[in-house]
Amino acid sequence: MSTMGYAQSTISGSISDNHGNPLGFANIFIENTFDGTSSNDDGTFSFTTNATGNQVLVADFLGYEQSKQSITIQDVAVHVDFVLKEVFNKLKAVTVTAGAFEASDEKKVSVLKPLDIVTTAGAMGDISNALQTLPGTTTVGESGRLFVRGGSSDETQTYIDGMHVPVAYTSGTPNTAVRGRFNPFMFKGTVFNTGGYSAEYGQALSSVLLLNTNDFEVKERIDISLMTIGAGLSGTKIWDKTAITASLDYTNLTPYFKIVKHRFKIINPWESINGAISFRQKTGKTGMFKLYATKNNSKSGVEVFDFYTTDHTNNFDAKNDNLFINGSWKGALNDKWLLKTGISYTKDINDNRFGAKNLSNTFSELHYKINTSYFLNPKLTLKMGGEQFHVSNHEKIYEKTINDNISAGFVEANIYLSQKLVLRAGGRVEYVSSLDKVNWSPRFSTAYKVNDQSQFSFAAGKFYQNPMDKYRFQTRNLDFESANHYILNYQIEKNKRLIRTEVYYKSYQNLFKFDSPYDTKTYRQNGNGYATGLDVFYRDMTSIKNSKFWISYSYLISERDYLDFPNQATPDFVAKHHVSLVYKY
Repeated sequence: MSTMGYAQSTISGSISDNHGNPLGFANIFIENTFDGTSSNDDGTFSFTTNATGNQVLVADFLGYEQSKQSITIQDVAVHVDFVLKEVFNKLKAVTVTAGAFEASDEKKVSVLKPLDIVTTAGAMGDISNALQTLPGTTTVGESGRLFVRGGSSDETQTYIDGMHVPVAYTSGTPNTAVRGRFNPFMFKGTVFNTGGYSAEYGQALSSVLLLNTNDFEVKERIDISLMTIGAGLSGTKIWDKTAITASLDYTNLTPYFKIVKHRFKIINPWESINGAISFRQKTGKTGMFKLYATKNNSKSGVEVFDFYTTDHTNNFDAKNDNLFINGSWKGALNDKWLLKTGISYTKDINDNRFGAKNLSNTFSELHYKINTSYFLNPKLTLKMGGEQFHVSNHEKIYEKTINDNISAGFVEANIYLSQKLVLRAGGRVEYVSSLDKVNWSPRFSTAYKVNDQSQFSFAAGKFYQNPMDKYRFQTRNLDFESANHYILNYQIEKNKRLIRTEVYYKSYQNLFKFDSPYDTKTYRQNGNGYATGLDVFYRDMTSIKNSKFWISYSYLISERDYLDFPNQATPDFVAKHHVSLVYKY
């Protein structure tokens, strides 16, 4: 028999994060050995080892960067303190929320999903009507259009898969509501920006509505819809890498107008037929090609008050023929580069007659765009791209046509200084041929995460838009209208309850003015204005069993000196208070 004695040394210390908080149950061990232990609740640790000489001590904890320290063991106790840095994780990182309501994006606050839109009472399945239950909007009569933070409906632009939709609403007659042209179930996500939006988007003084269509369909189906005012049929067919959905809808409001009395006389009840096709094709491992096309024909007619006739009424007959085609491709070129590109085409023909007056017009737009994202590292993303618009608008009453070419480029950097602080900065440059002018729009936003439930966010930027075409038909000596946005946001989400508050200030410059719309000599662009207010949003999905509800409130003060206003005054589309309550069981 023989006996051998082993000299053991004690390794002890502590482990914490870079904020001084102890990390319990972290792993501490000597590299290339089985000697080690786990830290206690207070972050301290201690273990013995037979190793001697120069060694490497390793501290490892899930969600933090591994740390190593060189030590020398010479039969005595060794004390080591570790400070671990948290690993950056975009899923947990702060996101900019100033001015933006996100839907169907689990990384951000989900507000309105497609099912929310179609089940919101009074919205009648229309995206714009559902969005009017959110703060920052104003319901203007029964127009059906989006009016955002003191801006007219012309100051909000719509995009589908990043491509512009210049005619987002159905055409109609005076004193009747319009609807959005698109079915909310087409879209997997909705982003409603009430201000301070990305440099990728332009020609909108107030807001943009971004709609992202569904990806690859997963179920074949046929849907039949029967209503008292129409019928619909749609179907989806799926192959290995290809999916096609087609639909056909017919609507006729004659039964409705026979039952419900109106204050104005209906000459021809609204009637429409709409066909659409959606094509999806997987390309490679990450690529997806999407093609969406829709064709709509509608007609209606009402009796309208006419200041220029002796009987004070006249018939207004409207016929509309609308075509929209949108194709886009998105895919990863490698592990650093992501490419998005697309092309869209719109042709909208209105045959409108008001008595003996011909108010017809023909509008077309071709839009193509390329958008690239470069992921330098998990904390820094650079987005850049360019786009081109070819626009033609002919008005019969003026017997004139505006042909416009708009060229734009944008760049934007997303910088995570930590998981709690993010900065987004960029700019956009535009050239408009009909104005023969260039603008530069800087944009900036930031967000700070107070804790896992709450955060602050701030956004600012400059935004440009062309004057309305009906004035550009009469003179070409015009400039851009502009607005500056400043937005401060705070939100907290806990236990399926969300509270969101936002204050903002928006100033207008270079607004179009005249003494008489028929006297081009009085045309000028020295108008101005402002809009400021408070938006509050509360959503609760847990307090009432089997129910969810949200309450939104907007306080708005806005004045403008534009058009034929003699001085600064509140436009008729601005309401000081706007309250909405939505409850669902």
